[in-house]
Amino acid sequence: MTYTLGIDIGTFESKGVLVDAKGEIVASAAKPHKMIVPRPGWAEHRAKEDWWDDLTFITRRILQEAGVDPGEIGALACSAIGPCMLPVDAAGEPLMNAVLYGVDGRAEREVTELTERVGEAVLLERCGNALTSQSVGPKILWLKRNRPDVYAKTARILTSTSYLVFRLTGEYVIDHYTAASFSPLYVVDGLEWSSELADDIVGLEKLPRLAWTTEVAGRLTPEAAEETGLAEGTPVTAGTVDAAAEALSVGVTGPGDMMLMYGSTIFIITLTHARVRDPRLWYAPWFFEGQHASMAGLATSGTLTHWFRDQLARDLAPEEAFARLAEEAEASPPGSNGLVFLPYFSGERTPIHDPLAKGCLFGLNLTHGRGDIYRAVLEGIACGTNHVIETYREVGQAPLRLLAVGGGTKNRIWCQATSDISGLDQILCEKSIGASYGDAFLAAVAIGEARLEDIEAWNPVTSTITAEGAPVYERQYRLFRKLYEQTKDIAAELSRPT
Repeated sequence: MTYTLGIDIGTFESKGVLVDAKGEIVASAAKPHKMIVPRPGWAEHRAKEDWWDDLTFITRRILQEAGVDPGEIGALACSAIGPCMLPVDAAGEPLMNAVLYGVDGRAEREVTELTERVGEAVLLERCGNALTSQSVGPKILWLKRNRPDVYAKTARILTSTSYLVFRLTGEYVIDHYTAASFSPLYVVDGLEWSSELADDIVGLEKLPRLAWTTEVAGRLTPEAAEETGLAEGTPVTAGTVDAAAEALSVGVTGPGDMMLMYGSTIFIITLTHARVRDPRLWYAPWFFEGQHASMAGLATSGTLTHWFRDQLARDLAPEEAFARLAEEAEASPPGSNGLVFLPYFSGERTPIHDPLAKGCLFGLNLTHGRGDIYRAVLEGIACGTNHVIETYREVGQAPLRLLAVGGGTKNRIWCQATSDISGLDQILCEKSIGASYGDAFLAAVAIGEARLEDIEAWNPVTSTITAEGAPVYERQYRLFRKLYEQTKDIAAELSRPT
């Protein structure tokens, strides 16, 4: 019997699963870590401590729990948050904390300058994406301008998965799906790196080799085998971004399939027949050549529930806080007794791409309690999600199937509000484990132990969240959109130094 191993590094937690040839989970492990926020609008991880040390902890814990011979593990696939920007020296050692994906908005100036210089139409045509806080190219330019000492020592620019693959195999590799977020350095019309649009950011020789997600990037080195406990020579795939692996884990395999991931952020992936060209959304080649994906994501989602617990539920024991908060929110009716909430605590990504947007709770009076406010937070995230879904409808990509995944699927109010506001049913699969399960499946595909269509047998559909509708939500969503438009100038002014 051949086992495959999948490991995912998330924003706040890393997870791993070992599965058998039928997709049954043999062992699993997890390890938490923190997101570093050195200043408003920034978000960082420590590559060695938060990424590599988590991976080695998980592999050893899984081997201990499973009791299998490491030589029986046919392949390993990794995913991680992305896209990130991590400069490393000639030995592959990190030179600073990794700059995270779109929740980090430090390169706003570079985004604006590069967009003006290259032109949004050219960026959409050549790169598939407008430049936003999700783009890595502007963050590399920020590094060059603001940390010239680090830039001078930089031998490679990596993202989270490419750093892990390097530590495992000694190879610098990145998958096409992740590379598409390196605009303006990756051109989708050629599926290659290019400095044609901006030759002053970084030399292309400092970027990893491009590969498809299920290609074997290399094999486990003796050093990595010693640290992880895995067998030397184990095949390691090129890896991908966590959200992509999570989409596959619940059966997103063909055009019209849309994943809605309830995590620290909401992330959406839908597969399409052809490339979607719209500055409000992101584009990337999918796992195999000729396939297309269109993505969107909110900046803060599940993160807000943790913030709420830590700041406004300190009287509750951490282990019981979310259950108690859910009970309080259940006592508040749909519409949160007239509250409207903007979830823009880290600016916002799609579809408004406004790094200066601010969180806002509007409509408070002396009758409101904590349950009303917590429900408003969940409904505000649901409104933000519907704004994205509306955008897909506007570009002719309304989902045929909406598959939900992630820890937030356990939050009944959040999920039901999302269905009721969007009018869409949500499909739930048997295993809502996350990206690590998708990684284990991708590892099996990479070594010929599984076919793409086998994911339906690995992870069958078990239930559906049915859209019930609530007239109050039509008004709440309309006011949600209006509240942002009428407060965005105030938010921008608040961001300027006094």
